[in-house]
Amino acid sequence: MSELLVNEKEIVIPGEEVAKGMDFLPSMGTFREGESVYAKKLGLLEVKQHVIRIVPLNGYYMPKRGDTIIGVITNTGFSGWTVDIGSPYDANLPVGESVRGRLELLRSDLSRYFDVGDIIVANIYNVTKSKIIQLSMREQGLRKLNGGRIITITPSKVPRLIGKSGSMIVMIKKYTNCDINVGQNGYIWVNGPLEGQYLVEKAVKLIEKEAHLSGLTDKVKEMLEKEGVKNE
Repeated sequence: MSELLVNEKEIVIPGEEVAKGMDFLPSMGTFREGESVYAKKLGLLEVKQHVIRIVPLNGYYMPKRGDTIIGVITNTGFSGWTVDIGSPYDANLPVGESVRGRLELLRSDLSRYFDVGDIIVANIYNVTKSKIIQLSMREQGLRKLNGGRIITITPSKVPRLIGKSGSMIVMIKKYTNCDINVGQNGYIWVNGPLEGQYLVEKAVKLIEKEAHLSGLTDKVKEMLEKEGVKNE
Protein backbone atom coordinates (compact mmCIF):
# COMPACT_ATOMS: atom_id res chain seq x y z
CA MET A 1 0.00 0.00 0.00
CA SER A 2 1.42 3.39 -1.04
CA GLU A 3 1.68 6.12 1.57
CA LEU A 4 2.99 9.68 1.71
CA LEU A 5 5.04 9.97 4.90
CA VAL A 6 5.52 13.75 4.93
CA ASN A 7 2.90 16.44 4.45
CA GLU A 8 3.20 18.56 1.34
CA LYS A 9 5.08 21.87 1.87
CA GLU A 10 6.94 20.44 4.87
CA ILE A 11 10.71 20.80 5.04
CA VAL A 12 12.63 17.57 4.48
CA ILE A 13 16.32 16.75 4.91
CA PRO A 14 18.69 14.66 2.74
CA GLY A 15 18.08 10.93 3.20
CA GLU A 16 14.64 11.37 4.74
CA GLU A 17 12.06 8.81 3.62
CA VAL A 18 9.14 10.77 2.17
CA ALA A 19 6.92 8.08 0.64
CA LYS A 20 6.37 4.32 0.48
CA GLY A 21 4.99 2.34 -2.44
CA MET A 22 5.29 2.27 -6.20
CA ASP A 23 2.41 4.69 -6.79
CA PHE A 24 4.72 7.64 -6.06
CA LEU A 25 7.27 8.62 -8.71
CA PRO A 26 10.58 10.30 -7.74
CA SER A 27 11.43 13.52 -9.53
CA MET A 28 13.79 16.46 -8.94
CA GLY A 29 15.61 16.20 -5.63
CA THR A 30 14.38 12.68 -4.79
CA PHE A 31 15.41 9.08 -5.49
CA ARG A 32 13.92 5.61 -5.16
CA GLU A 33 15.42 2.79 -3.16
CA GLY A 34 13.32 -0.35 -3.16
CA GLU A 35 9.73 0.69 -2.67
CA SER A 36 10.56 3.92 -0.86
CA VAL A 37 11.25 7.46 -2.11
CA TYR A 38 13.88 9.54 -0.31
CA ALA A 39 14.92 13.20 -0.36
CA LYS A 40 18.30 14.03 -1.90
CA LYS A 41 18.46 17.59 -0.61
CA LEU A 42 17.11 20.02 1.95
CA GLY A 43 13.91 21.62 0.74
CA LEU A 44 10.12 21.61 0.62
CA LEU A 45 8.17 18.53 -0.41
CA GLU A 46 5.89 19.03 -3.40
CA VAL A 47 3.53 16.39 -4.78
CA LYS A 48 1.67 16.69 -8.09
CA GLN A 49 -0.28 13.73 -9.45
CA HIS A 50 1.86 11.30 -7.41
CA VAL A 51 5.11 12.83 -8.71
CA ILE A 52 7.34 13.87 -5.79
CA ARG A 53 9.95 16.59 -5.96
CA ILE A 54 11.94 18.73 -3.55
CA VAL A 55 11.87 22.50 -4.02
CA PRO A 56 15.16 24.00 -2.74
CA LEU A 57 14.86 26.55 0.06
CA ASN A 58 17.42 28.84 -1.55
CA GLY A 59 15.57 31.79 -3.03
CA TYR A 60 12.43 31.33 -0.97
CA TYR A 61 11.51 33.65 1.83
CA MET A 62 11.13 32.01 5.22
CA PRO A 63 8.86 34.36 7.22
CA LYS A 64 9.84 35.72 10.62
CA ARG A 65 7.71 37.63 13.08
CA GLY A 66 8.36 41.36 12.89
CA ASP A 67 9.51 41.43 9.26
CA THR A 68 8.14 44.16 7.02
CA ILE A 69 7.15 42.62 3.70
CA ILE A 70 5.55 43.47 0.40
CA GLY A 71 2.74 41.16 -0.67
CA VAL A 72 0.18 40.66 -3.41
CA ILE A 73 -3.47 39.93 -2.63
CA THR A 74 -4.42 36.59 -4.23
CA ASN A 75 -7.85 35.91 -2.73
CA THR A 76 -10.64 37.62 -0.79
CA GLY A 77 -12.25 35.48 1.90
CA PHE A 78 -15.05 35.90 4.42
CA SER A 79 -12.98 37.65 7.08
CA GLY A 80 -9.80 38.73 5.31
CA TRP A 81 -7.40 38.20 2.45
CA THR A 82 -4.85 35.66 1.26
CA VAL A 83 -1.51 37.23 0.38
CA ASP A 84 1.43 35.99 -1.69
CA ILE A 85 4.65 36.98 0.12
CA GLY A 86 7.15 34.92 -1.87
CA SER A 87 7.09 32.13 0.70
CA PRO A 88 6.08 28.50 0.19
CA TYR A 89 3.22 29.35 2.57
CA ASP A 90 0.48 31.90 1.85
CA ALA A 91 -0.09 34.61 4.43
CA ASN A 92 -3.40 35.75 5.91
CA LEU A 93 -4.42 39.36 6.41
CA PRO A 94 -7.44 39.50 8.78
CA VAL A 95 -9.90 42.37 8.48
CA GLY A 96 -9.18 43.37 12.09
CA GLU A 97 -5.50 43.86 11.31
CA SER A 98 -6.06 46.05 8.27
CA VAL A 99 -9.38 47.93 8.29
CA ARG A 100 -9.85 50.60 10.93
CA GLY A 101 -13.20 50.85 12.68
CA ARG A 102 -15.96 48.29 13.11
CA LEU A 103 -17.00 46.31 10.08
CA GLU A 104 -20.05 44.08 9.62
CA LEU A 105 -18.57 41.18 7.70
CA LEU A 106 -21.90 39.81 6.49
CA ARG A 107 -22.78 43.10 4.81
CA SER A 108 -19.36 44.20 3.61
CA ASP A 109 -17.70 43.67 0.25
CA LEU A 110 -14.08 43.26 1.30
CA SER A 111 -12.86 43.86 -2.25
CA ARG A 112 -13.67 47.54 -1.63
CA TYR A 113 -10.64 47.63 0.64
CA PHE A 114 -8.22 45.21 -1.06
CA ASP A 115 -8.81 43.31 -4.27
CA VAL A 116 -6.96 40.50 -6.05
CA GLY A 117 -3.74 41.87 -7.52
CA ASP A 118 -3.39 44.75 -5.05
CA ILE A 119 0.10 45.27 -3.64
CA ILE A 120 0.50 46.01 0.08
CA VAL A 121 3.17 46.74 2.67
CA ALA A 122 2.55 44.79 5.88
CA ASN A 123 4.23 43.37 8.94
CA ILE A 124 4.39 39.71 9.85
CA TYR A 125 2.38 39.63 13.05
CA ASN A 126 2.69 35.94 13.85
CA VAL A 127 4.03 32.65 12.45
CA THR A 128 2.67 29.47 14.03
CA LYS A 129 4.43 26.11 14.26
CA SER A 130 2.16 24.85 11.49
CA LYS A 131 3.33 27.76 9.28
CA ILE A 132 0.17 29.81 9.46
CA ILE A 133 1.34 33.35 8.72
CA GLN A 134 -0.66 36.31 9.96
CA LEU A 135 -0.08 39.83 8.66
CA SER A 136 -0.91 43.20 10.16
CA MET A 137 -1.18 46.70 8.70
CA ARG A 138 -1.82 48.59 11.92
CA GLU A 139 1.54 50.36 12.18
CA GLN A 140 2.30 53.67 10.52
CA GLY A 141 3.52 53.40 6.93
CA LEU A 142 1.86 50.05 6.26
CA ARG A 143 -0.54 50.55 3.37
CA LYS A 144 -1.72 49.67 -0.11
CA LEU A 145 0.72 50.65 -2.87
CA ASN A 146 -0.95 52.17 -5.89
CA GLY A 147 0.32 51.45 -9.38
CA GLY A 148 3.81 50.22 -10.06
CA ARG A 149 5.02 46.64 -10.27
CA ILE A 150 7.04 44.09 -8.36
CA ILE A 151 10.64 43.06 -9.01
CA THR A 152 12.15 40.23 -6.99
CA ILE A 153 15.53 39.52 -5.44
CA THR A 154 16.79 36.62 -3.33
CA PRO A 155 15.73 37.59 0.23
CA SER A 156 19.22 37.04 1.66
CA LYS A 157 20.52 39.78 -0.67
CA VAL A 158 18.04 42.45 0.44
CA PRO A 159 20.60 44.07 2.83
CA ARG A 160 23.05 44.43 -0.09
CA LEU A 161 20.33 46.11 -2.16
CA ILE A 162 19.53 48.56 0.61
CA GLY A 163 23.18 49.27 1.38
CA LYS A 164 24.80 50.76 4.45
CA SER A 165 22.39 53.29 5.99
CA GLY A 166 20.25 52.95 2.85
CA SER A 167 22.99 54.26 0.56
CA MET A 168 22.49 51.83 -2.34
CA ILE A 169 18.72 52.16 -2.61
CA VAL A 170 18.90 55.97 -2.29
CA MET A 171 21.39 56.05 -5.17
CA ILE A 172 19.14 53.88 -7.35
CA LYS A 173 16.15 56.13 -6.64
CA LYS A 174 18.21 59.19 -7.55
CA TYR A 175 19.28 57.93 -10.96
CA THR A 176 15.98 56.31 -11.98
CA ASN A 177 13.42 58.85 -10.76
CA CYS A 178 11.43 55.96 -9.28
CA ASP A 179 9.72 55.34 -5.97
CA ILE A 180 11.05 52.07 -4.53
CA ASN A 181 9.87 50.09 -1.53
CA VAL A 182 11.86 47.00 -0.52
CA GLY A 183 10.34 44.17 1.51
CA GLN A 184 12.42 41.82 3.63
CA ASN A 185 10.82 39.00 1.66
CA GLY A 186 12.67 40.02 -1.51
CA TYR A 187 9.66 41.67 -3.19
CA ILE A 188 10.53 45.16 -4.44
CA TRP A 189 7.77 47.60 -5.44
CA VAL A 190 8.80 50.08 -8.15
CA ASN A 191 6.77 52.96 -9.53
CA GLY A 192 7.86 55.66 -11.95
CA PRO A 193 8.73 56.19 -15.62
CA LEU A 194 8.99 52.94 -17.57
CA GLU A 195 12.62 53.55 -18.51
CA GLY A 196 13.35 54.12 -14.84
CA GLN A 197 11.60 50.89 -13.82
CA TYR A 198 13.65 48.88 -16.31
CA LEU A 199 16.80 50.53 -15.03
CA VAL A 200 15.88 49.61 -11.44
CA GLU A 201 15.39 46.02 -12.59
CA LYS A 202 18.81 46.06 -14.27
CA ALA A 203 20.43 47.39 -11.09
CA VAL A 204 18.69 44.73 -8.97
CA LYS A 205 19.91 41.96 -11.28
CA LEU A 206 23.46 43.30 -11.09
CA ILE A 207 23.31 43.39 -7.28
CA GLU A 208 21.88 39.88 -7.12
CA LYS A 209 24.59 38.54 -9.41
CA GLU A 210 27.53 40.25 -7.73
CA ALA A 211 26.36 40.69 -4.13
CA HIS A 212 29.36 38.69 -2.88
CA LEU A 213 31.94 40.84 -4.67
CA SER A 214 33.68 43.99 -3.48
CA GLY A 215 33.30 47.26 -5.36
CA LEU A 216 29.63 46.59 -6.07
CA THR A 217 28.48 50.12 -5.23
CA ASP A 218 30.91 51.59 -7.75
CA LYS A 219 29.74 49.14 -10.44
CA VAL A 220 26.09 49.98 -9.87
CA LYS A 221 26.84 53.71 -9.82
CA GLU A 222 28.80 53.45 -13.07
CA MET A 223 25.92 51.68 -14.76
CA LEU A 224 23.37 54.18 -13.44
CA GLU A 225 25.45 57.20 -14.46
CA LYS A 226 25.77 55.77 -17.95
CA GLU A 227 22.09 54.90 -18.43
CA GLY A 228 20.16 56.90 -15.83
CA VAL A 229 18.88 60.47 -15.65
CA LYS A 230 19.53 62.39 -12.44
CA ASN A 231 17.05 64.81 -10.92
CA GLU A 232 18.38 68.32 -11.28
